Amino acid sequence: MDPVWTTTVLVVPCVVVLTAGLFYLYSAVIGLLSKTSVRNKVVVITDALSGLGKECAGVFHKGGARLILCGKSWEKLEELADDLANASDPTVTFPPKLVLLDFGDMDSMPEVIEEILECYGCLDILILNSSMKLKAPAQSVSLEMDKLLMDNNYFGPATLAKGVLPSMISRRTGHLLLVNSIQGKLAVPFRTTYAASKHAVQAFFDCLRAEVEEYGISVSTINHTFISPSPPENTEEASSKSIWSLLYTKKPLGVSPDEAASEIMKTLNNKRKEVVIAPSLPKVAIYARSFFPNVFFAVMAAGVNNAAACESM
Repeated sequence: MDPVWTTTVLVVPCVVVLTAGLFYLYSAVIGLLSKTSVRNKVVVITDALSGLGKECAGVFHKGGARLILCGKSWEKLEELADDLANASDPTVTFPPKLVLLDFGDMDSMPEVIEEILECYGCLDILILNSSMKLKAPAQSVSLEMDKLLMDNNYFGPATLAKGVLPSMISRRTGHLLLVNSIQGKLAVPFRTTYAASKHAVQAFFDCLRAEVEEYGISVSTINHTFISPSPPENTEEASSKSIWSLLYTKKPLGVSPDEAASEIMKTLNNKRKEVVIAPSLPKVAIYARSFFPNVFFAVMAAGVNNAAACESM
């Protein structure tokens, strides 16, 4: 046998295994550093009762963060706090603080902000992961529902961020992280008010990023397609959907809570300003919207016509 060929056969697998081992080691080290980077940090999670909120609460709690868990149900918050306490070592973790928070009740926001700041006297990280969803034709959505969506998805997060900013500015440190839908960057039919609220909150934090940079405050946005623990189930059903629905569907393009929580931890660690968690198709749609708007609009309209034709059959 040719000596060169023999050497190649022996060396290539070794190089592949070595590269894979180094990559795994690097990922493990980065993950460990990310978790330890939140130790003793005061972290607020605005919707700790959602799938993503619970996952983040578990990761941050084990990492030694001083958690302030927010949600609409006091009983469920207490259950979550008990679960965290039972699953961790009390000698290296802090018992979470609990705060009732409902962005749908804007009148309560001054008291909520005061209560959050009183928990530890300061704040290091604010994770804004609350969201209210709606899918309906524009003409069927009432003004009251429009206002409720804007309160939950825009006015609430913006008001809370502005409320904690003076504390961060005085300490010249802090990190605001918005978990937003990919519809903060593009919009698909039948989600008019929802997409409008997501565009509004995206623009708010994009503007805020430049305003607070001089104070040492970081602002990050993470845009995802859909957070769902369910893996893809029926590919035939997904392929039969309209064109535009592929840009925003739970099954083939969703991200699991643990993946999203891992991305949040990495973003906090490396202070990336913007992250898009999405497969290729939604990312292409974002660029198409910017560089080929007429093509994008035509695809959206074709998707609506296709859906209407399917419903009439």
